[in-house]
Amino acid sequence: MKTKSTRRVFAQAGLGAMGAAAFLSGRRAEAQSANQPVDQNPIRRRGTGLRAINRAKASPGFTLFSPLEGDGTVYLIDLDGKVAHTWKMAYPPGLYGYLTDKGTLFYNGKIDGDTIQGKMPFHGGVAMEANWSGKVLWELRWPDQHHDGRLLKNGNILLMCSAPLDDEVARKVKGGGGGEGGGRGGRGGPQKMAGDYLVELTTKGQKVWEWRSWEHFDPAQEVIVDGGRAEWSHGNGLAELPDGNIVVSFRNICKVMQIDRKSGEIMWKLGPPMLSVQHAPTPLANGNVLIFDNGLHGNSRVIEVQPSTQEIVWKFQEPVPTGFFSPRIGNAQRLPNGNTLINEGVFGRFFEVTSAGETVWEYVNPHFGFAKDPAEKQQNDVFRVYRYTADEIDRARRTA
Repeated sequence: MKTKSTRRVFAQAGLGAMGAAAFLSGRRAEAQSANQPVDQNPIRRRGTGLRAINRAKASPGFTLFSPLEGDGTVYLIDLDGKVAHTWKMAYPPGLYGYLTDKGTLFYNGKIDGDTIQGKMPFHGGVAMEANWSGKVLWELRWPDQHHDGRLLKNGNILLMCSAPLDDEVARKVKGGGGGEGGGRGGRGGPQKMAGDYLVELTTKGQKVWEWRSWEHFDPAQEVIVDGGRAEWSHGNGLAELPDGNIVVSFRNICKVMQIDRKSGEIMWKLGPPMLSVQHAPTPLANGNVLIFDNGLHGNSRVIEVQPSTQEIVWKFQEPVPTGFFSPRIGNAQRLPNGNTLINEGVFGRFFEVTSAGETVWEYVNPHFGFAKDPAEKQQNDVFRVYRYTADEIDRARRTA
């Protein structure tokens, strides 16, 4: 039986042929595209710059960051991810910078040295203050500095530092790999175990206050939870409270504590199982502390803790926990509208969440380094990130 041909059948046949041609053409285009070089850096392949924004819910302002593998440039971007201003600082790459209450830029830089911290990845060594145009107002070098430095309300500088421990003290410290004695440096051979100390200095380098961890820590209680024995406590963040006391984070022993500036005594302490290799304790106006809790098992979270009760009163963690993880570095900031800005430091990803956990802004640092490294080894990690309001930026501009 013959099938009756109609205009519709011929039309369908024609479209089929045309579709086949288009399909083949598309496959050829794909083949040509497939022959193009593929960026061997997986983070960069996933996309950089502005990734998402909900303008109705995001907190207005400008975000400041400095790539750890950068050239010393500090970037200020708007909510669209466009660069609004930069500072080109000396001593690249630096640790991080932030805007002071005066509107100036406080910057922690790196200087290689022969000290224990001078050979570690997160050494510092120099702190400085600059105006909007980048003019350095003062510069202070302190070879023992690592990780953090802050400008105090009294105009002095508070630095996180470390020094070699006495062998007798080091032998008492429990935990860590490689037995109960000394340690092995990040870039060198056997060396003495390092212990943290805080030092307050004038901008001219005069010492006015010092606190030594080994004079206040009990080796039986402050056990190395993670890390080898090159360092005991591995301080990684500090902040000044309104009353002048200091909040400090010690990664290796998984502790955040408040130190009395007058007596040097530890006023309160947070630790495991609440905390796991945490970073960046940030005091809030309500008396609580915001902490970036890195975690050891493939997932991170941000928690707000009430020190007096040692309760977690708010937290952010992805519904699929492994969707948010920075094994080291990172910080969080509570924004004026109640949202929280989070820095997933190792992957250079900054995102903003509401109190209910909804993501309303996301940006990935597009600056990878070091330039001399092959693409697959370049990183875009960022130690700290901060958001500033338009008024705060206007105040900063007036410092030029």
